[in-house]
Amino acid sequence: MTRTLITNDDGIDAPGLHSLARAARDAGLEVTIAAPVRQSSGSSASIVAAEEDGRIAIERRELPGLDGIAAFAVRGGPGLIALIAAHGAFGDPAELVLSGVNHGANVGRAILHSGTVGAALTGGLNGAWAAAVSLDVGMNPEQFHWDAASAAAIGVLPFLLERPRGTVVNVNVPNAPDNRGAVEAALAPFGIVQTTLSERDAGHIRLAVEDLPNTPQPGSDAALLAEGWVTLTGLDTVSQLPLGFEASRASARPSRSAASQREA
Repeated sequence: MTRTLITNDDGIDAPGLHSLARAARDAGLEVTIAAPVRQSSGSSASIVAAEEDGRIAIERRELPGLDGIAAFAVRGGPGLIALIAAHGAFGDPAELVLSGVNHGANVGRAILHSGTVGAALTGGLNGAWAAAVSLDVGMNPEQFHWDAASAAAIGVLPFLLERPRGTVVNVNVPNAPDNRGAVEAALAPFGIVQTTLSERDAGHIRLAVEDLPNTPQPGSDAALLAEGWVTLTGLDTVSQLPLGFEASRASARPSRSAASQREA
């Protein structure tokens, strides 16, 4: 069985996490759950934690409907959890990291800020297959189809596990009992929501999240998700981007003043 870490950024009590863990267990994966003790959305791949005497606090939990599955509430974000899991914090390191199901879509280049995506990227950076999974609930949902999102995530695993170790995918699922199927999609230039400054005074600011007024770029993950598709996007972990810069001899030589100081 594939050793699998289930994490998220919505916290250990989030229904999307529980749904994904159940689906992974029922698919025959060897599941361990480790998730933040509280909401950690927007944490990206941060490895900051609440420490006590230089140690990260971890609490064993029993989760409803998940009897027999080891579960841990961690006083740190999902990126940190994926990192410490890779170093054996919860037993043998996971071969697969599933992060989600997130409350809200993670599409477009704004996924940079997502804790859900940050955990998956950290897992991939440490040699695991990884998937970030999100449900497009919109701003005012009437229902939450967590199990549909979990089923879609499990459905892409055969493809993912055929890729090299370290492959990371971003999966977004419409908030509906059924969908049109899964399709590979490019990241939209933006997401489908934007963060705005809603209040500011001398000592405080307040942020708000609003729908973007523009129509998503055709063929992007945001557009295809809105059309009822499960979107699948491959993500790079941190990697070099060649710039074509040629070293300058002048900049490589020490300045005359620096050479004079050494001679003195």
